[in-house]
Amino acid sequence: MAVMTASPGARRSRSRISRMPLAGVATLGLLALSACGSGDEGGGGGGEGGGLDVVASFYPMEFLAERIGGEHVSVSTLTEPGVEPHDLDLSPRETARLSEADLVVYLQGLQPAVDEAVEQSGVEHVAEATSFTTLETHGDEVDGEDHADEGHAEEGDGHDHDHEGGDPHIWLDPVRYAEVAEGVGDALAEADPDHAADYARNTEQLVGELQALDEEFAAGLLDAPSRTFITTHAAFGYLAERYELHEEAITGIDPESEPSAARMRDLQEIAREDGVTTVFFETLVSDETARTLADDLGLETAVLDPVEGITDDSPGADYLEVMRANLAALQQALGAR
Repeated sequence: MAVMTASPGARRSRSRISRMPLAGVATLGLLALSACGSGDEGGGGGGEGGGLDVVASFYPMEFLAERIGGEHVSVSTLTEPGVEPHDLDLSPRETARLSEADLVVYLQGLQPAVDEAVEQSGVEHVAEATSFTTLETHGDEVDGEDHADEGHAEEGDGHDHDHEGGDPHIWLDPVRYAEVAEGVGDALAEADPDHAADYARNTEQLVGELQALDEEFAAGLLDAPSRTFITTHAAFGYLAERYELHEEAITGIDPESEPSAARMRDLQEIAREDGVTTVFFETLVSDETARTLADDLGLETAVLDPVEGITDDSPGADYLEVMRANLAALQQALGAR
C-alpha cells in the first residue's frame, strides 16, 4: 500500500556553532572532567551519547525520533512513562529545554502546555506531526453531550481539551503515522544534513514496517463479523475509519471527562443491538467506568492501548508490539478468529 507524504514545509536551518580550538592540554583535561560530571545539568537533554539533541513531546514522537535518528541523536521526552499526556504540565526548566534543543518533535493540539512552550521557545527546527498528514474530527457527539448535560467544560481542571483542529490521535493509524515518520525524517535531515542519508534510510525502513503493520490490521480484521467496539475514550477514530470499524467511546477525546447518564444508556443499547462482547479500557486511565458498564451488561473487559506511553503494564515493549497486541485484542472481541 503506497503511503502519501505531505510536505513538511520550508523551515530555516539553524547554524551549527563551531567550537573554538582549546589552548592546551590542561584546558582540554579540565573540559573532559567537566563533561563527565554534567550529564544531568543541562536542559537540552544531550545525553551521554552526544549527537543531535532532540526533544519529543510524548512517546509516539519519541519513538519516531529514536528509530529514524538512530545513533546520531540523543532523544529526551517531556512526558515521562506512566503520565497521561493530555494533562501534561511543564516546569520552567522543562520549558527551557525546548529553546536549547536542536530539534523539537511534537503533535499540536494534544498537549496545550507543549504547544505554548514551543511557540515561546524560539527553537528553529521543529517537526510538528499534524503538518505532515490530515486531521479529521471524531468523538464530537460524545464531547458535546458531556459538556451540555454535565457541565464538564465549566468544571474543568484548567486544561483546554477542545481539540478544535481535529482529532489528534493520528499515530493510531499506521498509514498516517508513516506520513508523520517521513516528515520527521526530513526534519532530522534539515537539522543535521551531514547524516541525511542515514536518516533517509532509517525512515524508509520504518515506513516499510508501518506499511506491513497496516496490512496486518487490514487482513486481520477483514472477516470480523462484528464491527463495533467500545472504548474508554475516543482515541481510536482513525484506526476504526481505516479498517471499516465503528468506535463507540464512553467519553470523548478527553480521557478525563465523565460520561453522562444518557451516554451510558446509549452505550448499553448499542452494545445489545450490535452484539458487542467486550468493553476496552486503557493502561493510563482509570478503568472504573469501563468495568461498570461491562458488569452491567455481562460483557468482558480487555485492554486496547492508545500507545501514549510505554510502562510495565503496556502489552508490548514498543509501538509496533503494542499495536499488534491491540490487533489481537480487536480480533478476539470482534470474532475475527
